[in-house]
Amino acid sequence: MLRSTMGCQIEPKQEPGRRTPLRGLERRRPITRCRALQYAPCATRYIAPRSYPASQQAAIRCRVGSLFIIKIAMPLIGRLPSYWETHNGRIVLSALFIFFSSSTAFFAKLLEIYAHQPGGLLFSASVIALFAIATVLFFLLICFGRLTRWILALFVLASSQAGYYMAQYGVVIDVDMLENTMQTNPAEFWGLVTPSLVLRTVFLGVLPAWLMLRGRLRPVGFWRALRARLLLITGALVAAALLVVPLTASYASFIREHKQVRLYASPLYFTYSLVRYANLRWFPHAPQPHRTLAADLKVVDQQRPGQIVVLVVGETARADRFALNGYTRDTNPALRGQRLVSFTQVTSCGTSTAVSVPCMFSALGRSRYDSAEARRSDNVLDLLQRSGVQVLWRDNNSDSKGVADRVRFENFRSPQRNPVCDPECRDVGMLDGLDAYIRDNAGHDILIVLHQMGSHGPEYYKRYPTEFEKFRPVCRTGELQRCTKEEIDNAYDNTILYTDHFLSKVIDFLKPYDRTHGTAMLYVSDHGESLGENKMYLHGAPYAFAPQAQIRVPVVLWVGQNFSYSLETAMRYRDTPFSHDELFCGLLTAFGRATSLCEQQRAFFALRKPAHPG
Repeated sequence: MLRSTMGCQIEPKQEPGRRTPLRGLERRRPITRCRALQYAPCATRYIAPRSYPASQQAAIRCRVGSLFIIKIAMPLIGRLPSYWETHNGRIVLSALFIFFSSSTAFFAKLLEIYAHQPGGLLFSASVIALFAIATVLFFLLICFGRLTRWILALFVLASSQAGYYMAQYGVVIDVDMLENTMQTNPAEFWGLVTPSLVLRTVFLGVLPAWLMLRGRLRPVGFWRALRARLLLITGALVAAALLVVPLTASYASFIREHKQVRLYASPLYFTYSLVRYANLRWFPHAPQPHRTLAADLKVVDQQRPGQIVVLVVGETARADRFALNGYTRDTNPALRGQRLVSFTQVTSCGTSTAVSVPCMFSALGRSRYDSAEARRSDNVLDLLQRSGVQVLWRDNNSDSKGVADRVRFENFRSPQRNPVCDPECRDVGMLDGLDAYIRDNAGHDILIVLHQMGSHGPEYYKRYPTEFEKFRPVCRTGELQRCTKEEIDNAYDNTILYTDHFLSKVIDFLKPYDRTHGTAMLYVSDHGESLGENKMYLHGAPYAFAPQAQIRVPVVLWVGQNFSYSLETAMRYRDTPFSHDELFCGLLTAFGRATSLCEQQRAFFALRKPAHPG
């Protein structure tokens, strides 16, 4: 047994009748076992022609692999500590760490698309390299002077959080998601804190941020630093061009057909979203006066009895999980015994509560919705109150998202107000005291809005009392990827079962008033939910790419015998496509109010008015 100068074990074995074509060092007897080979098999795969004997191929691969490790890799690794002390070095190394540690969802989406296509792995590697270069360029352009270390530390902390939620739940950090995050209450926040998040924050956030802050950067003159920065930027741009040009057709297809994948690249896209959000939220344009809508609003049906309408705003319910809509599991045993209609083709205004709730009550509709415009304009609750309807909003969720700012609001998230808490306060507790409210407002039309906790995730198992745990086993953690699909489905379906119970209680509450009033209940969920389909969880996906599970929502209507519009008429439109846009005019129609804003609009409450009895 001999040992070569490269540290490889070789055996003096020559194949008979064949001379080696190698020259120089390669003329030595073939290397058949080489430790270096295990470190660089991919880098040397195509160096040795396949026409050579297997033993000679191994020799060439071993030689090239050893040279790569000793001559290139090891010197580069040895220079990293000194490179880390330079401004450019710290920026480049930190940018690469931030990108590769927080973009695992991006890598997974790429491989899901291209892994099994011819040349797909090569193209995926090219895209990853291109986005890594783009990340380096981004930090080279924003990091200067003494702020460099603080900017990098801030980004590594933010990226550790963004990367976790994108990888864990498949969400995209866009403007709507940031708005949803800013409106998250403490209870919702703690429901999202998991051991995995804590570990990721510490090891991929806090410790790297500390390393980026400690140690001084090597001082260098301004012009020398500028020249080095410009050379580095130029080199990065050239490298990016070399990656794109040979694969132009593939990149064109990627941009055209898979736009949503780039949204998972961190920190580029979430930084873009943060800038847009800050511009919209914290740097608004000149203050605008409050807009009063529907100056021509009038009462058109004076002969009807007083109306009592309960509007239940659901949370995170999917239309396809309601047995009323054909779901195979019996998730609606209580509602099945009521006389009602379930609309099967309703789409939401958004994929998050922060967007959908204010949007459905505004006159803007999804296509024209703007959060700032909605806040400074009248919504349908304002119009009803202005026309004499007594409006009450009771909330067992986070809040009304600004919808109930000008009407009576009651918070039912605490045991001090909600009598049904175990310890989580239940939706059914919002019915407490409503009889007294109706008595106090006798002689007036009444609209009561009940904002549910509903099926709010990811801790679905907390959204219902134990007696409603019909489907088992259930997922008992907020880390949904640790649960099976069956466990997640079971926990979620139990939340729908409890919503069924709650809605039936609302109907039973209204029935005694049906003798003297026109009564109705309308249930509308704000958005749907992804439960692991295509590795997506929760909600909040950009609407253009959102799956049907997040935008198809259940809508249930029950009306009493004296209500102005008949259930039979509404039944005709059970399978008609509707959206949240119909709610604004639907509520006005329910209370016999008319305005030119609604002349061309449809409504959840029967689209055609029947002759009034008597």
